[in-house]
Amino acid sequence: MQRVKVAVVEDHTLFAESLVLALGMEGYDVKRIPLGEPGRDISTLLPSILRSTPRVVILDLDLGSHGNGARLVEPLTRSGTAVLVVTGNTERSRWGEAIAHGARRVLPKSAPLNDIAASIRKVSQGLPVLDREERAELMRAWHAEQVTVRDARAKLERLTRRESEVLGHFLEGRQVKEIAQLSVVSEATVRTQVKSILAKLEVSSQIAAVGLARRARWSPPHA
Repeated sequence: MQRVKVAVVEDHTLFAESLVLALGMEGYDVKRIPLGEPGRDISTLLPSILRSTPRVVILDLDLGSHGNGARLVEPLTRSGTAVLVVTGNTERSRWGEAIAHGARRVLPKSAPLNDIAASIRKVSQGLPVLDREERAELMRAWHAEQVTVRDARAKLERLTRRESEVLGHFLEGRQVKEIAQLSVVSEATVRTQVKSILAKLEVSSQIAAVGLARRARWSPPHA
């Protein structure tokens, strides 16, 4: 019988090579997809993956500077390729996002190789690999996160341009004194802006404000 083709899309070289070697010994025709130069947009990986004509793609959710691997799930699924996510990310909402976009199952990188191989075997045979209860739980986590993100973005839209710039400085790790120097204003002025930011975002600290902005995948306005 023809060996099942498997493509590995993973930015951690050691893990990827170990997976390729182990699955090859299990009898699969495995190929690691080169990610190319750092910062390359993740959508440019799709043609490289499809050219290898895999039956199953093993995909990580966090591909370093290339971005969110979940963006590849839907186009791969539309092409008829089965996607199995194997990730070090532990956020259930991220797992739910992958499932919502068509991934057949999400496994942690700590999962035994036998579990990964068994999932590949079932997926390649068109068999279910995720029970109804776990799917429902992951989807609930994803929908709850969407609500949280929408709420965070609505709060961020309350900020003035100047307040958004200050929050952008915090995202880059700058403190009040440095922000004041860069903006050529007094520290008192920046502290007043910070108070307004915290009030509008309904948080009690700069750390919480940064956390909210990152969770919403927010970017400050360009100068």
